[in-house]
Amino acid sequence: MNIKYYIIIICIVVAILFGFYYLPFEYEAYKTENAVSANIVLPVPFEVTHIKTPTPVKALYMSGWVAGNKKLRDNLIKIINTTELNAVVIDIKDYTGRVSFNVENPALQAFNSSENRIPDIKEFIGTLHDKGIYVIGRISSFQDSYLVRTKPQYAVTDKAGNVWKDHKKIAWLDVGAKPVWDYLVLIGQESYNYGFDELNFDYIRFPSDGNMLDIAYPFSQGKVKSVALKEFFSFLDTTFHEKGIPISADLFGMTTSNNDDLGIGQVLENALVHFDFVSPMVYPSHYPATFLGFAKPATRPYEVVKFAMDSAVKKAELATTTPSKLRPWLQDFSIGGVTYTPEMVRAQIKATNDAGLDSWMLWNASNIYSADALEAVNNFVAK
Repeated sequence: MNIKYYIIIICIVVAILFGFYYLPFEYEAYKTENAVSANIVLPVPFEVTHIKTPTPVKALYMSGWVAGNKKLRDNLIKIINTTELNAVVIDIKDYTGRVSFNVENPALQAFNSSENRIPDIKEFIGTLHDKGIYVIGRISSFQDSYLVRTKPQYAVTDKAGNVWKDHKKIAWLDVGAKPVWDYLVLIGQESYNYGFDELNFDYIRFPSDGNMLDIAYPFSQGKVKSVALKEFFSFLDTTFHEKGIPISADLFGMTTSNNDDLGIGQVLENALVHFDFVSPMVYPSHYPATFLGFAKPATRPYEVVKFAMDSAVKKAELATTTPSKLRPWLQDFSIGGVTYTPEMVRAQIKATNDAGLDSWMLWNASNIYSADALEAVNNFVAK
């Protein structure tokens, strides 16, 4: 073949390669230059942000299903924007064991526990942050029927080795099952990466309301329950605090005044050592008849909460930790024949304040709240 043709072929190949390499850059530069000249704003990739823990924290609870429904969640955001509230607690994982959004970490995807209730989770949290709202993620830890179904080897069992269930037919994970600890850390880290500002661990306890005469703990057998649970607290403390991630714990209300572990392993002082915040669930309706001499403690919200949080403050001081770590869950729901009014909700807030505390959270499983119980404030932060 004539050398002239070789030269032509080489020139064609070089031109093609040059086009593949150079033209995409030229095109991107052309797009950017023309977008700028035409005042067109190119889309900016979404960035996850975090908000520093406010002082005080005043929050309401929002389920994963409500968080995934724009109309329902907007109603709750309106309450936060127009009252003294400045935070929200959203389910990351509830008692069913299902995670409320899709996850990206392959190690977490392997558990297949996501149920995409909040499809726009990152953007939703971003919107909350734009309004100055602190976002706490709630993780139901050892009450988890889904993981028990897929990983029964980690379950609380009956004495014959079958999966044990409580009176509500919900299965539990053994507190001592360390693979479960690793799973909860995966969920917590992924959630923080999505924008949750704080991780709140609920159901961090042994079961209490089932056939307790026929129950066994494959991983915790022979261990003192409070010791087994404290080891878990320490694990969370070390894992998340090394990364600068705030963590909180929900405990039974009676932990503030009882000196035992209530048979479930929970000791207030043990939690105060390891968590940034501890939230006793001091719902007056959950206290037994004759508590403090009241036939129906639910009808005396101020007295019950004041006694509970006074007791908690004393325990915190004796444990040489700051009482400001205490942030109780307060009742905003009706149960047991006692209708809760805005005045009764406000009485609990006053009791908390009178105990020397200023942070609290409102619980209603149906996500229906007494806005009239709250001080009216315009919290909206324009962006």
